[in-house]
Amino acid sequence: MKRRKRKARNSGQGLTEYIIILALVAVAAIGIVNVFGNQLRHQFSVITSALAGHKKSVTDLSQKAEKMTKQKTLRDYATDK
Repeated sequence: MKRRKRKARNSGQGLTEYIIILALVAVAAIGIVNVFGNQLRHQFSVITSALAGHKKSVTDLSQKAEKMTKQKTLRDYATDK
């Protein structure tokens, strides 16, 4: 009887560790998407427009990428420049 209780406790501990690791991976994924979300969205828009047959020049893409990676301050937060 004692062996069953000990085994149940050990399997419960393994499940708890698994849930903690899963939560850490989920939090890390959310953080990565928040950091790289705009760049990923832009890359997907370029890919879909290329598949649709629209042409975008390299200079347009580089200017847009530079604009997206600029650090915003409170002075220029609400502007698109």
